[in-house]
Amino acid sequence: MVVQRYLTKPYLIDGFKFDLRIYVLVNGIAPMRVYMYKDGLARFATVAYKTPAQSNMSNLFMHLTNYAINKDNSSYQQNIDEADDNVGHKRSYAAVIQQLRGVHGDEAIDKMV
Repeated sequence: MVVQRYLTKPYLIDGFKFDLRIYVLVNGIAPMRVYMYKDGLARFATVAYKTPAQSNMSNLFMHLTNYAINKDNSSYQQNIDEADDNVGHKRSYAAVIQQLRGVHGDEAIDKMV
């Protein structure tokens, strides 16, 4: 199952829209048991975000974060170094959380994750 919601005023990293792919397993309902994989990934758009307008609504590279779309943009940057997972248009969940901690502090991010 995919859970998502479109945000009209998205939070941006370095001016780009992104999404977090977080993997969870629901192992029971009563009692509720949910396991979250310790790492996931973040997918970034390849064109800096601007508020939707008639002039940019068709720019899929700006508004969508899907790898299948963005890999075809000439500015797509693939991460080729596993040890440096905070580079490129596909990054690790851990790297993005670390970057957010640097901006907002540990306590603010701990409340979100």
